[in-house]
Amino acid sequence: MSVRQSSNQSSNQSSGTARARGLTHAVPAQVSLQDALAAVADPVRRSILRELAAVPEWTKACGTFDLPVAKATRSHHFAVLRAAGLIEQRDEGPRRLNRLRRPEFDAAFPGLLDLVLSHPGP
Repeated sequence: MSVRQSSNQSSNQSSGTARARGLTHAVPAQVSLQDALAAVADPVRRSILRELAAVPEWTKACGTFDLPVAKATRSHHFAVLRAAGLIEQRDEGPRRLNRLRRPEFDAAFPGLLDLVLSHPGP
């Protein structure tokens, strides 16, 4: 899986990954359909996606999501969403902010995110 590199990321030449303070972000166009479907299959991750879709980019910190899981489990869910190219995260002071990578993900998987976000409940 390829990853995106931005100005606040350092390159790891040997593994082909890009990291931002330890975070790896996948390029949605190079994520497999199986990985994309697995990421949106979990109700907790769908809840994260719905909350992100409802707010402006970079305004929702990880600790502000209403999730019925422990902190370690929450971190795992965010990592899965990053690996699938669905979200991007950045650190600002003590907070880790999130954005839904809707345009990039929609280009790779047209209609999938709309379907997930329109489905009610868990």
